[in-house]
Amino acid sequence: METKSHHANGFSGGFITGAVGALFLGIMLLYVLNMSEVLAISVLDVPSIQRVLSWAYENLRLSVIPFFLTLILYAGSLWRLKHYLGDHGTSVEKIAQADHLVDIWINLFFGIGVIWTAIGMRGALLEGLGNLNAHSAAKLGAFSILQRLVDGGILLALSTTIVGAVGGYLLRLVKSLAVGTQVRACYNRLAKQQADVVNAVLKSIDEQLNQLVSCAQKQTPERRTD
Repeated sequence: METKSHHANGFSGGFITGAVGALFLGIMLLYVLNMSEVLAISVLDVPSIQRVLSWAYENLRLSVIPFFLTLILYAGSLWRLKHYLGDHGTSVEKIAQADHLVDIWINLFFGIGVIWTAIGMRGALLEGLGNLNAHSAAKLGAFSILQRLVDGGILLALSTTIVGAVGGYLLRLVKSLAVGTQVRACYNRLAKQQADVVNAVLKSIDEQLNQLVSCAQKQTPERRTD
């Protein structure tokens, strides 16, 4: 019965993972096609969603894909960590690995913001100043150059910096609130178990040393008598 239950859980988990993956790929494909103007998607009946999509197109562009993918991986790892912490039969190695993966996705979220900041700044500089000299720059004027920098990607650089930083700290807060107490309690139990093992070994060594000392003290008077 346990084997059948294990296989059923594995099948359902794999099915859900595949369905979520397919949904994610479909959403990202539609997003990319819409950005490249191959396909037009409009949700004018829901103005709030339309505003969010418009803001994402203008400020985040393709960085939405790695941000969203990292968020999904983070949610999956956090759910797995919470499940492991609730199951007392789970090994410490699995808990530590799941905890490590959650931290990796948080750091990656920060890293995506930094990487896309560099990409946006590079694109803005190439677009705004790449083919200019002193004469052509003076002819264009400061406002035109600034407009070229904005169109080239400076908004992308600033927006991804904000999203990466704020999102990363929010993910840390969510982890702390969701499993922080349980993780600390698990590691404290592990530390206590290790300390108990060390104390037991030291106690055993101390008892053996006391036995040796006692034997040595008993043998010393006998030698003096001889």
